[in-house]
Amino acid sequence: MSADVDICNLALAHLGDAAIVQNISPPDGSAQSSHCARFYPAARDALLELHAWAFSTRRVALASVANPTITSQNADGLWKYAYAEPADLVNYLAVLDPAAGDDYSVGIPAPNTYGFGGGMVGKYTPQQYETETDINGNVIILTNVQNAILRYTVAITDTTKFSSLFTLALSHLLASMLAGPLLKGDSGRAAAKDQTILFNNVMGQARSSDANQRNIKPTQGAPWMANRG
Repeated sequence: MSADVDICNLALAHLGDAAIVQNISPPDGSAQSSHCARFYPAARDALLELHAWAFSTRRVALASVANPTITSQNADGLWKYAYAEPADLVNYLAVLDPAAGDDYSVGIPAPNTYGFGGGMVGKYTPQQYETETDINGNVIILTNVQNAILRYTVAITDTTKFSSLFTLALSHLLASMLAGPLLKGDSGRAAAKDQTILFNNVMGQARSSDANQRNIKPTQGAPWMANRG
């Protein structure tokens, strides 16, 4: 779609600013460029975190690391497995069993020896996890899933990957941040409020459009259905 400077110039246009930014990394020397260099990455990353965009969603097999919850007195650990956090992560979406087809289904029924449902196996449901920071300052993921898969939002900086509505929403969000420094006073506050309203409107459209990129019908498994022919 657009380069980062194009998105910055669109944001400036929303505010009625005629300046044309040539570069933000590094800034080209203008006040507008300096403010865009400051606020653009924050606006982009915040928008990536607000929704599980199809273009920025990824799933990977996690890399195992030493489990800090295991001690000589507790061989099993509080959590069975520990994994390294992906370097390009913006937001966690789900930790999954490696056999899971999706993280939308409720689960699959497990029959017991009496011929009735014995509960939910949970193989196709998001698994429990928590994150901690180890002694070296690295974020680790703790879970009871062996060979766990993580579905997460990726830190996308390549603007050609952005959808059109994401780009438009980003421009309004950025404009709301730029309004105060560029316009100042009551005018800046009013413009920031107007741009926030426009951002929320476009964001709703962008979410709906992005949802159309998926065609998943969740499985609603129930124990009593386990032995139905």
